[in-house]
Amino acid sequence: MNIAILSFAHMHAHSYAKALLAQEQVTLLGIWDSDRQRGEEAANSYNTTFYADLEALLTTEIDAVIVCSENNQHKYLVIEAAKHRKHILCEKPIATEIDDAKAMIKACEDYQVTLQIAYPVRFIPAVEKAVNYVKEGGIGQVIAINAANHGQLPGGWFIDKEKAGGGAATDHIVHIMDVVRWMLDDEADQVYARLATLFHDIDVEDAGQVIIEMKSGTLLNLDPSWSRPKTFPMWGDVLMEVVGTKGTIKIDGFKDTTTFYDDHAQQVIQIPWGVDMDEALIQDFLTCIKEGKSPFITGEDGLRTLEVVKAAYKSNETEQFVKIIR
Repeated sequence: MNIAILSFAHMHAHSYAKALLAQEQVTLLGIWDSDRQRGEEAANSYNTTFYADLEALLTTEIDAVIVCSENNQHKYLVIEAAKHRKHILCEKPIATEIDDAKAMIKACEDYQVTLQIAYPVRFIPAVEKAVNYVKEGGIGQVIAINAANHGQLPGGWFIDKEKAGGGAATDHIVHIMDVVRWMLDDEADQVYARLATLFHDIDVEDAGQVIIEMKSGTLLNLDPSWSRPKTFPMWGDVLMEVVGTKGTIKIDGFKDTTTFYDDHAQQVIQIPWGVDMDEALIQDFLTCIKEGKSPFITGEDGLRTLEVVKAAYKSNETEQFVKIIR
């Protein structure tokens, strides 16, 4: 199987490239990037070919692409890949606008190609086990969920509103929202959000509190902030407390780590030793292509989480609950 990566703008592109190289009978055939220097450096690092011309890469014998561009370029790259009948794994969020996401989904349906969205948190063992336990009724009916997806400030284009679509809310709401939808088999009904810039001198929000009422009545309270300091030993966290009528279950997505005290670098690092969620995501995507299966995480999943993000921004502007109309 031949795979290409479209842009190394997103840092996850590097972990995806490493995961591809670890697979048998899979070749990273090429890399395209709008930033020539960034693309050439990536191609040299992973011993593959850099293509300055997107069309030239899409007409090669690749089976699929992984889109890791700036968020506002997702629509263009996904639709172009679909036109060339290449299967697609697209970094989250699916797009910066709801209409763009719908156009991407339609293009992939029209050209009969797979569109999978990159939500690797689904592949964390603690998350998988907790979701299955809740689905089996282990804690009864879920009443409320308190969750956080904190992180360090990513910088670069992530803090450029035009390229990213927003700040911390865009970056972090979607991961937790995707897990909650999967866990409860339920959709968000209305959203209330207060967003602010508290930790950094940037033009987008880096902090927030979001309340989401699901159609079933379950309440989700979410902190999607870029509040972790530079000295934090890991990029961030995925924390959830799920409260049910028969019990409560707590999830710490990145607990499987070894603490490394590095005197030379004068920092403390938490080194993951558990399942590599990015590699598991790549393996699932490749399996979908090989076996012709429907993707585990669909374009529709990406659209539904984006709806929550856009409702959060509208709520912050109006200071009211915003109903999600589909």
